[in-house]
Amino acid sequence: MRATLRWAQADFRAHRGEALFVVLASAGVIASLLLAGALFGYAANPWQRVFNQSHGAHIWLHTRAGADTDALSGVDGVEALSGPYRTTATTVESRGARAGVTLRAAPVEPPQTGRPLVGAGSWLTAPDEGSGSGTGAGVGSVVLETSVARALWAEPGDTVRVTGPDGAPHLLRVSGTADAAEPRYQPGGAAGIGWVLPATLEEIARGDTGQSVGLRLEDPGDTDFIVQRAVTVLGADRVAEVTKWQQARADAGGDDRLLGAMFAVFGLGALLAAALAASGAIGARVRAQLRDIAVLKAIGFTPGQVARGFLVQHLAFALLGVALGTTAIALLGARIPGRIGEAAAVWQDLPGHTALMIGIPVGAVLLIAASTGLSAWRAGRVPPVPVARAAQPSAAPMTALGKRALGVRVPPALVLGWRAAFPRRGRTLVPVARLALPLVLITVALVAWSTLDQFRSRPAQMGMAAALTVRAEQPPGPSDAELEKTLAAVPDIEASYPGAEMAALVPGQTGTITLRGLGTARQPYPSAVVEGRAVAGPDEAVAGQGLLDLLGARVGDWVRMTVGGRPQILHLVGRTIEPESGGRVITTTLDALRERDPQLRPAYHALVLREGADPRAVSGTLATAAGATLEIRETPNPADRLEPARGVIGALIAVLALIGLIELLTLIGTGVRDRGRDLLALKAIGLTPRQIGAMIVTAAGLTALAAALVGTTVGLLSGTWLVDTQGASSGIGAGIAQLPPLPVLLTVIAGAVLGAVAAAALPATRTARRRLADSLSETL
Repeated sequence: MRATLRWAQADFRAHRGEALFVVLASAGVIASLLLAGALFGYAANPWQRVFNQSHGAHIWLHTRAGADTDALSGVDGVEALSGPYRTTATTVESRGARAGVTLRAAPVEPPQTGRPLVGAGSWLTAPDEGSGSGTGAGVGSVVLETSVARALWAEPGDTVRVTGPDGAPHLLRVSGTADAAEPRYQPGGAAGIGWVLPATLEEIARGDTGQSVGLRLEDPGDTDFIVQRAVTVLGADRVAEVTKWQQARADAGGDDRLLGAMFAVFGLGALLAAALAASGAIGARVRAQLRDIAVLKAIGFTPGQVARGFLVQHLAFALLGVALGTTAIALLGARIPGRIGEAAAVWQDLPGHTALMIGIPVGAVLLIAASTGLSAWRAGRVPPVPVARAAQPSAAPMTALGKRALGVRVPPALVLGWRAAFPRRGRTLVPVARLALPLVLITVALVAWSTLDQFRSRPAQMGMAAALTVRAEQPPGPSDAELEKTLAAVPDIEASYPGAEMAALVPGQTGTITLRGLGTARQPYPSAVVEGRAVAGPDEAVAGQGLLDLLGARVGDWVRMTVGGRPQILHLVGRTIEPESGGRVITTTLDALRERDPQLRPAYHALVLREGADPRAVSGTLATAAGATLEIRETPNPADRLEPARGVIGALIAVLALIGLIELLTLIGTGVRDRGRDLLALKAIGLTPRQIGAMIVTAAGLTALAAALVGTTVGLLSGTWLVDTQGASSGIGAGIAQLPPLPVLLTVIAGAVLGAVAAAALPATRTARRRLADSLSETL
């Protein structure tokens, strides 16, 4: 063992540059994996991220005015209070949209516990500080929670109409939008949240207020117990509503599962690619020292001693690289500019941070150790006579096609570069496959990005042909004929489809689904049909994937359901992309529903806008034309919930590109070393240094081109399957995957080739300038 350690020490002194590359490669790989983990946690836990950043409250108690909330600070297990805040229920209108909003009186300085995270605009400021800012700060301003601001199309600087408990309207200017770790606004369900100054609330409510107080607990597991204690302290008659952190987290749970499942695949792929990159660097160093190994065998080292020496040495390098990478991310990760640095800073407070900080390096070390063990075992089998290795051919003989190409004056660098890039089938597939893996993951990420863009750019193909829905208040709203006349007068509205929705019981009455009548027999709604056909006759319907899975039905089946105690039987003629209600929606025409209930009236109208029309402008036009008698809502877009994923996907592509660069540098260095004897022969027959350098660069570029073609092809197939599978499991349905545009794919391929050429330029220049004596020494 002593001799093994002394040899390892001597080898390190003789090959410090190679050892440094292995350490830095391992550090880069671990840093990339940890950043990927930070990005996954940042995107897949939006509620937890907001809760930690805002120092959120676990319990919100909504009480009647006059409740002694100060007594809650003495309850055991309560760490801090947020508030109490005076509140009032209001209705907020903007651009024709309307939403119920609970206004809270908040101070100029945001609270430390339950602090809203301002994402756009600014927080409330005192009148004397904001009067000259032009942002509408101070009295008469409001900060809206992000989800309700999105429902109202309200942005910082907009003016909204607020109706208080007394029915009097008030105009407030939106100073900002903010995130809060509380249940989000749900149309027709939970009210949204807005923050105003106390003077503004007093002007709107005029004494008709309640109270809200947040409790941050020492142990979240004691939530139910402390709720009981708090209600007892305040009095059950004083507490109107209790909101717990589990409710808010469950409200965002669908986003967590969707993003988590998508990024888990990326995580596993990135771990595999990173481990292959690090192990490839170690394996290349072992192959570069075959001559030294043969000398050790000749002086008496046993195969076991050689294997142990390489294993100990390279495990030490790997551990040092892992330690450096982990330390760098822990100390400097939050200082990286952009979304990556923000994710690294927030990740430290998210659940599972410690487990990933330990598990990722340990898993990578185990994979590297397994690969190193294989390389060390191969090193132990090296014959003790180096001449025997030198006598073996290093490449396949020149093919007839190559000879013919040289005969017709094809540049030698191109012919020899092709021969060097693709020497034998086995030696060609391995480097191409290793370099293609990061490109596969990058292409899968681009498919996910393009799919999200599709929800924005072409919503009709994603089951959202109608951009707006309009409901007439009855009374004093317009009649159906008057409403249709008003809609027809708006030039940007291409079509209007009357509709009605109702809950229906499935056979066996074990669950409910949404039965939707939309459009008429003469003008059916343009559903996004991906299987079967659209509705064209009586009693025909189309359904989402979630409904088909629930009923165990297929396109072509007849399904029976119960609506208001009456049976409804429909023929499923197609499957649609259905982003609402988990896909548990069956859509037919309004005429089909009127056969069961002749008195059925449209509950709303779905509006399909002309291409290029702005839904906000159309909403404002309708609100002006119809006064305050219409309730206008924007069609919910799943892309809004997945918006954090866009920035994360971009950062993930950068991380995968770094892993690919490490793999590329390893392959280039290995190729140059393996072709040392070929370079000697090429120089002997008269090739110039420039031609030799061009050959090396050409070989790297061709290898990268083959890997890019394979990687993008496999990535497109894998990405399409992954996105469609996720869509089917979420109930939206398969068929939503969108391939990236051709220019984007060509950019990926060109970037890989140009990156390989740039990375090979320096090794090619150094190799071309080497003397014949240097090349000759490597063959002995």
